[in-house]
Amino acid sequence: MDKNIDQVQKPKPNPVQAQPLIRNFNADSLKSAFTPKVLAILLGVVVVGVISGFLLSQVGTLSTKNIKNGTVTSGSSVAVGTIIGSNDTTTFKDTAQGTLKEGGIDGEGAYHLVRPGGDSQNVYLTSSSVDLSQFVGRNIKVWGQTQAAQHAGWLMDVGRIQILQ
Repeated sequence: MDKNIDQVQKPKPNPVQAQPLIRNFNADSLKSAFTPKVLAILLGVVVVGVISGFLLSQVGTLSTKNIKNGTVTSGSSVAVGTIIGSNDTTTFKDTAQGTLKEGGIDGEGAYHLVRPGGDSQNVYLTSSSVDLSQFVGRNIKVWGQTQAAQHAGWLMDVGRIQILQ
């Protein structure tokens, strides 16, 4: 019986108390986390991120560049026949031509194309990809996508312009 009493009376170590609350990190443990393989992967991720960021930033520059001759500085200096904007004629499949004037109708469109036949034939224009203000007063052909309108007879989002005169 003495054996049983001795065994019962011995306290068992508490596993929570056996572990320290604060763990000391030494330089060796940090070196093992940053192995050459991990550093190479991190460097690769940074390089891919920089390259993809640069390429994505160049996507929207077609709207401000002349596809044939470089950067457009002024609409009046652009040669007749020059095409500016997107080459995506599947999205911008509707076309119209006329003289570009400022102003929309009842808040729809910022510009409009004056076409033969009077005001009922005007095409009201908006564009988030081409700066139409450079071509006011010029005879142009536009490619765009027709939008729903409440006041305009024809409202178009322009994606491509060709200078006619």
